[in-house]
Amino acid sequence: MTRKIKILIIFGGQSGEHEVSVVSADSVLKALDSKKYAIETIGITKEGLWYWGVKPEEWKQTNGIVLPNYKQVALVLNPQEPRFISLDGSALPFKGKCDIIFPVMHGPKGEDGTIQGLFDMAGLPYVGSGVLGSSLGMDKDRMKAVFRDAGLPIVPHLTFLRSELAQNMQNIVETIANGIGYPCFIKPANLGSSVGISKADNNKQLRAALEYAAKFDHKILVEKGVKAREIELSVLGNDVPKVSIPGEIVPSKEFYDYEAKYIDAGSKLIIPADLKTSVVEKLQDYAKKAFKAVEAKGLGRMDFFVTKDESIFINEINTLPGFTQISMYPKLWEASGLSYPDLLDRLIDLGLERFEDDSNRRLS
Repeated sequence: MTRKIKILIIFGGQSGEHEVSVVSADSVLKALDSKKYAIETIGITKEGLWYWGVKPEEWKQTNGIVLPNYKQVALVLNPQEPRFISLDGSALPFKGKCDIIFPVMHGPKGEDGTIQGLFDMAGLPYVGSGVLGSSLGMDKDRMKAVFRDAGLPIVPHLTFLRSELAQNMQNIVETIANGIGYPCFIKPANLGSSVGISKADNNKQLRAALEYAAKFDHKILVEKGVKAREIELSVLGNDVPKVSIPGEIVPSKEFYDYEAKYIDAGSKLIIPADLKTSVVEKLQDYAKKAFKAVEAKGLGRMDFFVTKDESIFINEINTLPGFTQISMYPKLWEASGLSYPDLLDRLIDLGLERFEDDSNRRLS
């Protein structure tokens, strides 16, 4: 009998996307083939505490309450024998070991390279991008710099630090108004799921939007408003990535903010997007180039703007996109001929493949 692969799903975390992570993890847990995998879970609280045995569905129902049967754990940083240990000294399933980690986490301290670096230090394989790809995929300012260097079309933008806003708000407002103009979008540089994003049509709204975005990050991105369709593609692979067909987001609100994504059911996902073949091919080419440019691995959802005259601008990559069965990333692959369970199998294979490739690297 073939030995089951030991999968450890880790979810939750300290970001503003904690709840989204729980829903994504629940979908992944239910879709993994129990004949192929022996599955355990770790839930990370909003305070940053790690608990073995937390089930996502329980956390959805209890709103993240830590139940008595959960075991608080810590990771042993021993590349020769990487494992988790229970802080009360009790035994863990698999002796706290696994073959690969599936981090179903979105936002800071989950998608930004921090937890990936922890797994690298411990010597644990994991699904998705490494430290560099994850951190570039999270920081919208540095991401766009890399995209521009790769020759990809991006929307005009400016970046400011929170400390600069505090010292020189009036001059910054004038710089944006004269340089970017209205409408414009104001975003925290290091958050996902459209958290902290606002649209401004005048100086008063801009000032309020800058102050709001600064609550979420020390770096704020201001982008020129572009009247365009929002098109997304899914990428799968390591060194030789494949790209799905495109889908279109039709937001229920003026733009696709957090509420439109996760609360208001009025937003529509149109798959496949109604686009000319030449535009689809260009989008797929750009998606592949952008994936490679930030050195993403495993998976990525690429977000684009397509204007009425068919101009294309790349908006961003999400290196750990939403993973519910109604999320765009798996739905695009399903429409491209790859089912949700088969997609999970492929992501696990890619994580193990990347770990083996990294293990063959000489360090001295």
